[in-house]
Amino acid sequence: MCSNYQPVTLQDRLLANFGVVRPDEVEPPEFTFPGYLAPLILRAQHKIEAQREAQLGLFGLLPHWAPDLAFGRKTFNARSETVEEKPSFKLAWAKGHRCIIPVEAIHEPCYESGRAVKYAIKRADGSPMGLAGLWGLWPDKKTGQQRLSFTMLTINAEGHAVFQRMHKPGEEKRMVVILDEADYDGWLNCPVEQARSYLKPYPAEKLICFPADR
Repeated sequence: MCSNYQPVTLQDRLLANFGVVRPDEVEPPEFTFPGYLAPLILRAQHKIEAQREAQLGLFGLLPHWAPDLAFGRKTFNARSETVEEKPSFKLAWAKGHRCIIPVEAIHEPCYESGRAVKYAIKRADGSPMGLAGLWGLWPDKKTGQQRLSFTMLTINAEGHAVFQRMHKPGEEKRMVVILDEADYDGWLNCPVEQARSYLKPYPAEKLICFPADR
C-alpha cells in the first residue's frame, strides 16, 4: 500500500515523459501524502481520442457521497481485485474514469533490518513512473466547487523481487501498477471491459530500491 510518494512536478519532465503540462496556479508539494494536491493525467475532454491533459487533484479518491475531505485518507489505494464492488471506487471504474499518476519515487517501509526503514522505489533508467489510477469529482458544499481526487490501483506483489521486500513480515504484499509507456493511451482510452489487462506487475529488474535518506 502506497501512502507517500514523490510526484513529478517539473514541467519539462511532465512534457518530455508524458506529453502534458500541469496547471501552474498552484505549486504542488515535493512529497505527496493522502489529502495533498498532486498532478494526475486524464484523457482530454472534448478533444480527439488519445490526447492527454494534466490537472491537480487530491490524493485519496472522494466519491460523490463522501461526507468530508478527510474521507480521502482511507481511499488513496484501491485493490484491483475488488474495485468493481467497493462503494468508494465502483462508479469511477464503471465510468472509465482512469488516470495516470506521474511519480518520481514511491516510498514504502522495509523491515529487513528489524525496524521500519523508509525505502524509495524508482525506475532504474531514471525515467519517471506512470501509475494506473482512478479519478472522481466531489461536490464541496462549502465552496460549491467540484473537487478532483484520485486513487492508485494496487495488485498482489507476492514473488515480486522488489515489492515483496516491503511492509511488515506476515502482511500481504501489495504493489502499485506501473504502466509501460506504450500503454499510457491504451489505459486512458480502452473500454472498461479491457482495463484489467493493464493491471499487471512491472518487471522487478527495471526498478531500483534503496533507503530514502540516500
